[in-house]
Amino acid sequence: MSASKSRQAAADLLIETLDNRRTLDEAMELSETYGALTGPDRGFARAMASAALRQLGRIDKGLAPFLNRPIETAVPPARALLRIGAAQSWILDTPAHAVVSETVNAAKHWARARSASGFLNAVLRKAVNDRTAFDAAPVTSVWPDWLTVELMTSLGVEGASALARLQMEEPDLDLTVRDEGFAEDLAKRIGAKRVGLGSLRVASGDVAGVEGYRAGDWWVQDAAAAIPAQLLGIEPGQTVFDLCAAPGGKTMQIAAMGAKTVAVDRSKTRLQRVEENLERTGLQDGVEIVAANAETWSPGEQADAVLLDAPCSAFGTLRRHPEGAWIKGPDDIARFPEVQLRLLKAAAGLVKPGGTIVYCVCTPLKREGADVVAAALKDTELERAPISAEEAGPFASALTGAGDLLTLPLGDFAHDAFFISRLRRKA
Repeated sequence: MSASKSRQAAADLLIETLDNRRTLDEAMELSETYGALTGPDRGFARAMASAALRQLGRIDKGLAPFLNRPIETAVPPARALLRIGAAQSWILDTPAHAVVSETVNAAKHWARARSASGFLNAVLRKAVNDRTAFDAAPVTSVWPDWLTVELMTSLGVEGASALARLQMEEPDLDLTVRDEGFAEDLAKRIGAKRVGLGSLRVASGDVAGVEGYRAGDWWVQDAAAAIPAQLLGIEPGQTVFDLCAAPGGKTMQIAAMGAKTVAVDRSKTRLQRVEENLERTGLQDGVEIVAANAETWSPGEQADAVLLDAPCSAFGTLRRHPEGAWIKGPDDIARFPEVQLRLLKAAAGLVKPGGTIVYCVCTPLKREGADVVAAALKDTELERAPISAEEAGPFASALTGAGDLLTLPLGDFAHDAFFISRLRRKA
């Protein structure tokens, strides 16, 4: 396979994500060019696309001095190849001659880009020799300007900058172990370290190649994402509703605790993944799968506890899905708080008096977290059940004055940004 094919595939992935508004995972499934690659060629294509997405805003600022007009005015293939070329040179340290020659060769795949070969060649020759503007760009310029304003408003400069720095690096892989009694032994066997409230952390790589995957001994789940289920305080045999359950990490946690678990999600397709994960881990017998809208679902019984992982902007997971900053816009995220509030109010009617609700979103935006909870407390029979420092463990510094958690990556280890609030229905 020629080296230009990897560049072609990487550019194709960028077009699928940025122009067709797909996730990188979806793009990799859809791209025939990427799918035709194997081994190191495929790995390099993914690395180029990922690097470009992680620092897209900085790359565009770095390229600007070499362009006569905004990069967005270039045809999609040429625009993607410029970004892929810059990512190779400035982030992946690819030799300059390969960056220029192979990236320009990749343009031959697209009729609209062939005529731009001279333009690509001229710009990339300058870029490989001058990264001044790229290096000078603020760390938060990895995002579009509107998102930088949003995150700085919610987190301040320090918090937003910490998120941006994390996004620039490939994240490690966090695992939740099905049986905590075997966690230490498994950690030794796979060379993992313990982080958070018991998660195992290994270097990023082929998930299926890690010992215990096929046996269902663990599942992939960020250390911060593992917190909400642990705050439910449930006992074996109790009934727990997991609302908006897909892809199922929290469902498996609850089932592993011995609870009668009902996993609810409106997407039948996403619930198939939940079922697959439950079968792989051997936890399917204790879980009922329900395809329903949690806002209107009426189960005929109330639960001892409810976990609501509400749909959100997901800006706390940009280190894993950096394309999220670019395939969503202000109008897309403006609708979330209203949906989240409706779901939380619905959850209040699904839990027994005295029962617990844990509300969480994988975003640090205040309007999707603390503001939603404050609104729900005014209109429901819910009250706060503050999270204690002992329960939060290594996340104790993330506790807010109200007893919620906002897990910003400012401590000793990297993790996703989550807002988590524990509530109780008044008896």
